[in-house]
Amino acid sequence: MQEEKDNTQETGQAGPYRVRLPGFINDEEIGLGDAVKRMTYAMGIRPCGGCERRSAALNRWVAFTR
Repeated sequence: MQEEKDNTQETGQAGPYRVRLPGFINDEEIGLGDAVKRMTYAMGIRPCGGCERRSAALNRWVAFTR
């Protein structure tokens, strides 16, 4: 646990907060930004450059795992 704290202090960035959602996701991990991107694409909203930056930022904050 101490090594993990030291690593985040050295790089300045912590990993994403991981949320377990069994049954919602396949075997791969998906970020919140990717989930929002898929949802908006399914609704017919076209992605833009800002959408890519938003998706990357949300992926760094939250990740859904199985």
